[in-house]
Amino acid sequence: MADSPRVIVVGGGLAGLAASVRVAEAGLPVDLFSMVPVKRSHSVCAQGGINACNKVAAQQGYSEWQHMDETLYGGDFLNHQPPVYEMTHWAPKIINLLDRMGVPFNRTNEGERDLRLFGGSLFKRTHFAGASTGQQLLYGLDEQTRRYEAEGKVNKYEFWEFLWPIVDDSTGEKVCKGIVAQDMRTMEIRAFRADAVVMATGGNGLIYGKSTMSVICTGGAASRCYQAGAALGNPEMIQVHPTAIPGEDKCRLMSESARGEGGRVWVPRTKGDDRHPLDIPENERWYFLEEKYPDYGNLVPRDIATREIFWVCQDGMGIGGGNMVYLDITHLPQATKDKLAAILEIYEKFTGDDPREVPMKIFPAVHYSMGGVYTTYTPYDPDKDTYTPATQPKRKPGEGMLLGDPQNMTTDIAGLYAFGEANYAYHGATRLGANALLSCIFDGLFCGLSVANYARDPKGGKASGVADSVVDRFVEQEKHKVTKLTESHGSNNPYEIHRELGVEMTASATVVKTEERLLQARAKLNELRERYADLKITDTGLYTNQNVSFSRALGDMLIYAQAIIEGSIARKESRGSHYRDDFPDRIDEPFHATTKAWYDPSAEGSCRIEWEPIPLPLVPLRKRDYGAATAKKTDESKEPAAAK
Repeated sequence: MADSPRVIVVGGGLAGLAASVRVAEAGLPVDLFSMVPVKRSHSVCAQGGINACNKVAAQQGYSEWQHMDETLYGGDFLNHQPPVYEMTHWAPKIINLLDRMGVPFNRTNEGERDLRLFGGSLFKRTHFAGASTGQQLLYGLDEQTRRYEAEGKVNKYEFWEFLWPIVDDSTGEKVCKGIVAQDMRTMEIRAFRADAVVMATGGNGLIYGKSTMSVICTGGAASRCYQAGAALGNPEMIQVHPTAIPGEDKCRLMSESARGEGGRVWVPRTKGDDRHPLDIPENERWYFLEEKYPDYGNLVPRDIATREIFWVCQDGMGIGGGNMVYLDITHLPQATKDKLAAILEIYEKFTGDDPREVPMKIFPAVHYSMGGVYTTYTPYDPDKDTYTPATQPKRKPGEGMLLGDPQNMTTDIAGLYAFGEANYAYHGATRLGANALLSCIFDGLFCGLSVANYARDPKGGKASGVADSVVDRFVEQEKHKVTKLTESHGSNNPYEIHRELGVEMTASATVVKTEERLLQARAKLNELRERYADLKITDTGLYTNQNVSFSRALGDMLIYAQAIIEGSIARKESRGSHYRDDFPDRIDEPFHATTKAWYDPSAEGSCRIEWEPIPLPLVPLRKRDYGAATAKKTDESKEPAAAK
C-alpha cells in the first residue's frame, strides 16, 4: 500500500545488511541500495575478527564491562559511554546469533569458538573465521537478507549510487523523506520516497588517495548528507593501520590478526643494514614495540604502533633506511600460519615472497574513519523500558541506550540515520581492532528497531504525502550536476586533482600533524576546489559513465577533506589517532568534547566547528598509557558488582 511505512538503507555492507534484516523482521519493507553487489561491499575485506566476551573469555577474568572499558580507554575517552556500554554488552548475543546463522568461526579442539589476542587488550576476546572474518560475516548476513528478499520484504538496488537525501523543510525542521539515486548503468536519476533512511556507506579512504579501503569508499555519500544539513562528528579522527603493503594503486591490509597470533615487528639494530632478513641473527634485531611496551608488545593500539613505526623509519632505522619494517610470522607453527592463510596469500600474490618463510615488509596506511556523520541517542531509562523482559533485571539510568527509541543513531536531519563506519558514535579517537565488525552489526540489529519505530510515525507525516515539487527539486538538482559535468570544457583533469588531494591529505593529516602543515593543507584545498570548478572529463556518454560518478564524488571529497583539516586545526591537543606534534599532550579542557562540524560555505574552509561536551556517567577519565599497569585491566573499584 502507498501509505505503508517504508525504509531505505543505503550501503550493502554489514551495517546495511543487518539494518535491512532488522527492519524487515519488524514488518516493514526495505529498499536496499548498493554501488556494488552486496557481497562485494567493503566489509568483505575485513580480516581479523570480531570482539565479544564469551564464557571462555570470562574464564580469563574478562567481562562485558572490561570490553567497554578497553573501548573507551582505547578511544582516549572521546566516545560517548552509553552507546559503548550497549554495544559491548550486546556483543556476546551477536556472536551467538551469527553462530546460529552458520558463520564458520574457528573452533578449539573442545568445540568452543576459538579466540585470539587483538590490540588494546591482554585478554583473548576476538572471535574469528581464519583471516577472512568480514567475508564470512557478510555472506552469513546476505543469506538472511535474501530470505526476506524472497518474501518480498527487501528490494535490492545493486549498482545504484546515492546522490542526495530528499529533505522537506516546509515545517521549519529538516526531515528526510527519501533519496535521489542514479542507476550506474543506464545513468537514470530518480527519486525514492521513504519514511526513514539509513546511511551505511562506510569510510572515506579515497580522500587520502591510497588506503586499505576499497576504491568505492570515497566518503561522498556522507559528504552529501553533510552538505544537506547533517553535521559531522570528529572528522579529524582518521585511523592509520600500522601494517599494510604499500602499492602503486592502493595499500593492502596485513591484518592485526598476524600480530594477534604472535607476529613480531622489527628492524635491524644497525641503521642501513640491507642484509636479507633471514641472515640477520636474533641479537641484531630490534623488536622496538616489545622493548618500549613490554606488557602489550606488538599488540598496542593501532595509533601507538603506527607512530612508533613512523618514527623508527623517520630516524633512518627502517629496512635499508627506507619506509618499511618487518612483520615476522616465520617462527610461528604451521597450524597458526594456516589460520592466517587468507592474508598470507594476499601478501604472496602482490609481492612474490612467501611470508611463511620470509618476513613481510610493511608500512602504515590509512585504514578507517572513527569520525563520520554525527548521530545522537537516548540513554537507557528503566522507567521507559518497554522491551526488556520482566525476568531480566533493570539496569541503572545511563547504562546503555533505550532499545527502540527513534532517536538512536539519528542525524541532525530527522528521519536520516547513520550506521557503521559512516557513523561517528562508538570508537572515539582510536578504534580498537575487531570492534568495527561489531559496531556495524550492532548498529543494524539494535538501532534498526529504532528506525522501524520512527518510520511508523515519522515527523512531518508520511513520505507519500510530500509534495511532488519538493521531490522534483532534488531530482533536478542532481540532473543539473551531471549536465554541468558532461558539458564542462575546462582545463583540469579530475584524476590529477584527486592525486594531488591524496598526496596533500596523507602528508598533512595522518600520523603526525602540525599547525603549519595543516594551514598549508587548507590553502591547497582551496586551490583544488577552484580548479575543480573548471573540469574537463573525457567521457560524456550517458551509459555506465564512471567519469561522471568519480568527478561528482571528487567535489564531495574535497568538501569532506576540508572538514578533516578544519577539525584537525581546531583540536589543539593530541588524543588517540589525532597527534599534534606542536601540542603533544591530551588536554581535557576544553577538548574532552565532540568536534561537531557544520558545512558553511561562508566560513573559512567552508566549515564551522562547535564543541559538544561528553558526559561521564560510567567510567571516569584517566591517562591513556599502555606502558603502565593502569592499562592492563579495569579498576575493579569502578566496576559494578553485577558486571564482575
